[in-house]
Amino acid sequence: MAVAEALLLQSQGVVVIAAALLPASRPRRGSRLFRLRTRAQQANLRQLVSIDDLQQVARDDDHAMNGRAPAGTPPTPPECARAGTGTAAQRLRAIAEAAADRADMHDIIGRQRDNWNHLLLHSTNSLTLAASVMAALAPAAPAMAALKASAGVLLATAAVTMAAVNRIQPSQLAEEQRNATRLWRQLERDVRAALDYHRTATATATAEADVQEAMDRVLALDAAYPLPLFPGMLDKFPSTVEPARWWPRRKSPAQSATTINVGARRGATSGNGWTRDLEDEMRGVARVLRAKDEREHVWNAKLALRLNRGLAVAGPALAGTAALATAFIGSSSGEAASGAAALCGALAAAANTVEHGWQLGMLFDMFRNVAGFYRKIQEDIEACLDEADVERRENGEVFQTKVALLLGRSTSDLRQFREMASPSFKDDDINDFAGKLF
Repeated sequence: MAVAEALLLQSQGVVVIAAALLPASRPRRGSRLFRLRTRAQQANLRQLVSIDDLQQVARDDDHAMNGRAPAGTPPTPPECARAGTGTAAQRLRAIAEAAADRADMHDIIGRQRDNWNHLLLHSTNSLTLAASVMAALAPAAPAMAALKASAGVLLATAAVTMAAVNRIQPSQLAEEQRNATRLWRQLERDVRAALDYHRTATATATAEADVQEAMDRVLALDAAYPLPLFPGMLDKFPSTVEPARWWPRRKSPAQSATTINVGARRGATSGNGWTRDLEDEMRGVARVLRAKDEREHVWNAKLALRLNRGLAVAGPALAGTAALATAFIGSSSGEAASGAAALCGALAAAANTVEHGWQLGMLFDMFRNVAGFYRKIQEDIEACLDEADVERRENGEVFQTKVALLLGRSTSDLRQFREMASPSFKDDDINDFAGKLF
């Protein structure tokens, strides 16, 4: 409304100037000359600023304050492009809000399942040890029947509780949710960075591609780290161990790109920060990641899984054996049964402590996640090098810095992997790991 007020002040100033040019004598209010002068001033004001003009100025000023173009103004080409990206920006904003909400949900559930691990560990061990003491004291106690029954009930309860806890592995559930929280927050940051970019960009194709990529990442994360416990929980004792995967599978490159041989592709690499030596460094890093880092952590995951599976069976079996032994307390072999119940109960508590106190389920999932982390770096390198046109790749120096940071190395450290890109270099000759972060 500032423009309308300025026009009113200007019109009032014109009227005042016109009035000053009139004769200095002031006629009486009821005289004919006074009425004629008043009508002339009103006519001049209407001629200068009409009501329709004031309303149009007010509408234009309101559109300018709200960021909208005035009515009747044809949109310019940049405005048309921004209108095309408006829907994509709204979809990206919705994905960012969903990712933030998912991160909060996984964080809350992760805290809850970590509490499960501590509470169930201590409560189960308390039941088992208390029942073992009762079974040991039952033969010499006056109230042998009461101690015998109490020990049997507590040991049976401990066996069932151990079996249920070993089935769901609370420490592994908590580790899954912690990792999911980090990845959802990373996705939110990436989407908001894309939003900031598209506020100034006008390419609708790029915006739609970002929306599709973000949606694919959302679906991949939902599948990798499900929220519900039943159904949909990940298998805690899989038959085969594979690196965790929380990113979407990349589409196969076009036929024209796959038909280009490696020598021709290497000969064409020049510009955009890419050189032949840099390509060899990246190929060497990808080869070491596949041959050493990923394989090492998969082997560690298999070891943790075997140990965890054995303890998950031994704990409930020992507690159940102790509960059965309490039934023979007071018979001809009562002392032996009492000793067996106490011994099996103590061993069950020890197995439960090693399994859940050391959080073997969490270790298994951590090794899988680290192996998946290195596989993702490997696939990113391969996807970048598969692009024949270096101008369509990410800048070579920037990409090298990102890879070095992910591996916990400096960019100069990556030069040692250049010779490992050669086919004549054998995998058995690789002694060093590519990653220093894990």
